[in-house]
Amino acid sequence: MLDRLREIGFDVGCYHHADALLSGAFPGAMEEIEDTLAAFKLPMSSLIGSGGGESEGTQRLRRELSGRGWVKRTIQVEKTVVTFEGTAGKKSYTELGRATVASLSHEIDHVKSFEAGTILLEIEWNNKDPFFDRDLENFKRLHADGAANIGILITRGQSFEDNITAFVKRYAENHELNSLDALTAHGLEPTRRQQNDIDRAVVRAGGFAAGWAAAFVSDKYASSTTNWAKLEDRMRRGVGNPCPLVAIGIPSSVIVED
Repeated sequence: MLDRLREIGFDVGCYHHADALLSGAFPGAMEEIEDTLAAFKLPMSSLIGSGGGESEGTQRLRRELSGRGWVKRTIQVEKTVVTFEGTAGKKSYTELGRATVASLSHEIDHVKSFEAGTILLEIEWNNKDPFFDRDLENFKRLHADGAANIGILITRGQSFEDNITAFVKRYAENHELNSLDALTAHGLEPTRRQQNDIDRAVVRAGGFAAGWAAAFVSDKYASSTTNWAKLEDRMRRGVGNPCPLVAIGIPSSVIVED
């Protein structure tokens, strides 16, 4: 399951029998996910212009999933206490009272229901890493309540983390971004704090392109943000257990240098 994504560089992890469940009960779901991710491309200009946040590329990924029926949903779980006399299902049954004693809502960005059940999917491109804990806890609770069968999390892959600085440096060289003024002329407006960080990084790197790339990545893709290593660590520790889970890391091969 998901071998096509692995072959083109995606990180893929399946936990708590998610692979067996997907292949046996949800083959169409994974085909949709594979087709969408295999076609995904992220222009470097979009990544730079977004300042590290969700770029037009990742927004397109969300729209593509939504177009396939993976849409945002709020799922509300209520606990109801019913008081009755007699025997449930029999003529003697008489309901005496009913009250909702607890209600909890979960907003999930991408939800799709199939004949075999419901799958939840979240994309965490560049949030603070505690968002993983929130998502996995939502998956766990909704699975326990019978509202979901599988949870899927998509984030930046390990090769993206390993190679993004080189991509940013090459972008700077290709676009002659060799000074703070050149960044401004290119439509980028670093704050005073960022300018100071760039100046220090340039001195350490011995060149503007390398220094700016290091400062940009450190500022926008810090190790405390959502990435494959952070997600994999949580999976290994059993966060979200026992909900069947799929983790997917987007590789650097999706980047288009423009």
